[in-house]
Amino acid sequence: MSTADNKKYFQAADPLAGVPLQDVPKDGQCVEKTDAEWREELTPEEFRVLRQAGTERPYTGEYWDTHTAGVYQCRACGAELFTSNEKFDSHCGWPSFWAPLAEGTVRYIHDRTLGMERVEVRCANCDSHLGHVFEGEGYGTPTDQRYCINSVSLKLVESPAGQ
Repeated sequence: MSTADNKKYFQAADPLAGVPLQDVPKDGQCVEKTDAEWREELTPEEFRVLRQAGTERPYTGEYWDTHTAGVYQCRACGAELFTSNEKFDSHCGWPSFWAPLAEGTVRYIHDRTLGMERVEVRCANCDSHLGHVFEGEGYGTPTDQRYCINSVSLKLVESPAGQ
């Protein structure tokens, strides 16, 4: 799906299910590329997860057990999404964060695929699929949320030593 095709999902949020309706990014504020352009830039696995809302297998991704300090960027567009300060060990097999880096860096979509009720998390800059967010699982994090994000959707930019 192209970025333009994916914009329809911004309106698919369900306020009754606790998923706020998302505004469609204004022209020029969202990375616009065709599927062919995305395929040129991304590996087949990156394209499957980021552009087709796939999921990598648990315990196989690059960052599920990483404790390196730094900022996690969107692998598709480079937008800064999460930091290592909010990353925690959830033992679910994917990188887990209790909050995004800042308000507006990610978007939420009510996801009813595979017979489940979930909240999908997408990059607000390029509309790429990142993973899902879950609430009320009792992890003892400040937000009681777990942003379960595919490693292949992220790129870690390590903090310089001593910071």
